[in-house]
Amino acid sequence: MRINVIGTSGSGKTTFGRKLANVLDLPCIEMDAVYWGPNWSFPPEEEFISRLSGLLEGEKWVLDGNYTRTMGFKWDRVQAVVWLNFSFARTVYQAIKRALGRLFDQEELWPGTGNRESLKMLFSKDSIVLWTLQKYHRHVKRNVGYIYNEDFSKIKFHRIRSPREANIFFQLIKTYPDFILNNEFGITRKSL
Repeated sequence: MRINVIGTSGSGKTTFGRKLANVLDLPCIEMDAVYWGPNWSFPPEEEFISRLSGLLEGEKWVLDGNYTRTMGFKWDRVQAVVWLNFSFARTVYQAIKRALGRLFDQEELWPGTGNRESLKMLFSKDSIVLWTLQKYHRHVKRNVGYIYNEDFSKIKFHRIRSPREANIFFQLIKTYPDFILNNEFGITRKSL
């Protein structure tokens, strides 16, 4: 199984992806951990693509993250996409809660990077909360487009709109692990 969990920043991709990987007993790949280097540095594009490509060579994984510039190769291999599409209010709330939690905990976000949330970052133009506020609606429109895109017709899409739906989805996956590859959850053309 090769699965990509997508959604706007603050939607809970990493938490959801880890839980899904655990339920399906698959390795979990966090794209932010692949991308970010020490002191919030980022690798040259070729290096990032090479590192991520290497991690995606396996036959079984759950990948959390969007990074649209990687779609050309990651979705060539993806079998299912889980889109966390919680409401705007819930997603902004989760982004704020996450940022404040990271600010107070001061845990290193990705091992070996030294990257930690800071008050300066929270209120900067690079703020994850600001990013969520600015990009949420654009990402929803883009993700709906993916579902209709013929280039991705072989991919099973799952659209999860609430924590309640997430719980139902996990119950389905625990009972019928192949559901994720053979069916679609939360996708009806009328609801899009």
